[in-house]
Amino acid sequence: MMAATVVRSIGSTLGKNLREIRVHLCQTSETSKGARDFVEQHYVALKQSNPDFPILIRECSGVPARLWARYDFGKESSVSVDNMSADQVAKSLQRLIQSKP
Repeated sequence: MMAATVVRSIGSTLGKNLREIRVHLCQTSETSKGARDFVEQHYVALKQSNPDFPILIRECSGVPARLWARYDFGKESSVSVDNMSADQVAKSLQRLIQSKP
């Protein structure tokens, strides 16, 4: 599974470029299924590798699935993950981690 490989490659490196990751998703919509699957399958591994790093899951009915990254000096970047698979969500997270705002 590609998402597991991406999560392993991220390892404990989240705090190097980022200050926070937020995942916004709907608990029931089909468009948020990939984001929900990613959280269910990979949140624990990410959190275990980064125990002091804030990884926030925000659920709200009807919201579009979106990943947010907060960098130094309060700069933020986000990417839509609507209608994506868990693997695609993992790749989007990897791109956010590697990018600079």
